[in-house]
Amino acid sequence: MASKANNDGAPDKRSLKGAIMQFFVFLLLLFLPVAAEAAELADVAKAILYIDAKDGVEKGDQFAEAINENIRKEHWDELSVFVAAIRYAENGKKGKEYGILHPRVKPTYRSQAGWCAATVQKNYDRWKKGGCKGEFIVFLGSKYCPVGADNDPDNLNKNWVPNVRYHVNRIKNMKG
Repeated sequence: MASKANNDGAPDKRSLKGAIMQFFVFLLLLFLPVAAEAAELADVAKAILYIDAKDGVEKGDQFAEAINENIRKEHWDELSVFVAAIRYAENGKKGKEYGILHPRVKPTYRSQAGWCAATVQKNYDRWKKGGCKGEFIVFLGSKYCPVGADNDPDNLNKNWVPNVRYHVNRIKNMKG
């Protein structure tokens, strides 16, 4: 399979992604009769598709980059679904898509996704180090979107954990 090259001679990311997806589909069709149950998509792939559906393939690529660069590989399946669910729950406008309000975050989709992914990974590490007390989603909500925060005069943060949980469940239950 040939992939297009960009101006500097490197493979075009979109073409490379398409080629990889075509190859995956080929392998899936080849082995489908033998391993139908193994064809279940990994949660990280489901999270990317969930973002593609909301924000388009280009933003889905940026989401995938953010996961790759900010979440350790062994946690991609487990934590990527939280990052995607946060995007849906926050539903922020351009430059605030993931609800990141830190003054150093750039007002871009990629920066928002990256900061969100890094925040999820860091808080997962804190939760694990603290003995995994309670549900991770509740722990994360207390840091990411705390109830009673000064910037939440209408007390909307109380909906964050249920909203994120709803989307995490939708992502995990997607069929491949």
